Amino acid sequence: MCAVESAARANPDTKITIMMNGLTANNQSIPRNFGISFLSCFSNVEFVPLDFKKLFMDTPLSMWYSKVEKHWEFVDYPTLSDACRLATLWKWGGIYLDTDFIILKNLVNITNSMGLQSLYIVNGAFLTFQPQHKFIELCMRDFVNTYNYWLYGHQGPQLLTRVYKRWCGIHRLRDKKSCRGVNILPKEAFYPVDWQDWKKYFELIDPKEMKMLLRNSYGVHLWNKKSQGRRLEKGSFLEHLQLEHCPTTNSLMKMYL
Repeated sequence: MCAVESAARANPDTKITIMMNGLTANNQSIPRNFGISFLSCFSNVEFVPLDFKKLFMDTPLSMWYSKVEKHWEFVDYPTLSDACRLATLWKWGGIYLDTDFIILKNLVNITNSMGLQSLYIVNGAFLTFQPQHKFIELCMRDFVNTYNYWLYGHQGPQLLTRVYKRWCGIHRLRDKKSCRGVNILPKEAFYPVDWQDWKKYFELIDPKEMKMLLRNSYGVHLWNKKSQGRRLEKGSFLEHLQLEHCPTTNSLMKMYL
């Protein structure tokens, strides 16, 4: 809820589309739960069905999906998510975001870009590309040609990193942060806190320190794989973020949780 609310507030003139598996075309099957009802109040938020076969049709991922659809033991949800974001961006372009972000600023002026997670790897939790971009096409082809669902991140951050290195003809990410129309944004743009330090979000922080840390950030990735289930503490980094960027979600959470 916070991810969507913060994105909708920071980008009021941009359509925020939530692709959800299990919906029908006429949206009659949208669950009648509190969170979805609340988010539907934003005029720029919409829910659309996520039809895997239709999404992957006419993309380099089509044959791959036809194979794994018959053998679900060879795919998991993170890998399927990695494939979906590539196909979505290639078909329609725009901005892709994981739902464990809190968005701080308007994103509309960023294009054909990814965010640096560390000196050695690019993360795919934030991606923005024009439709039918050659870089995304190459990512989909690499996805199929080097498919290995056993290795965590192989189809996600590691894929984006190795394709970017080939795209630029480099061996190290630090050698080029922009080439052939694709940009690598600095770590502080979307990943100001390392995944190893995820507990920092649940610790007390001085607002001045937080402001300094986030001065060059467009969004904050919360590393949900690590942080899920952790309860919010009063005066914590995360509470400050929620009070400012998803205030309604923050209020509702305190009322009902």
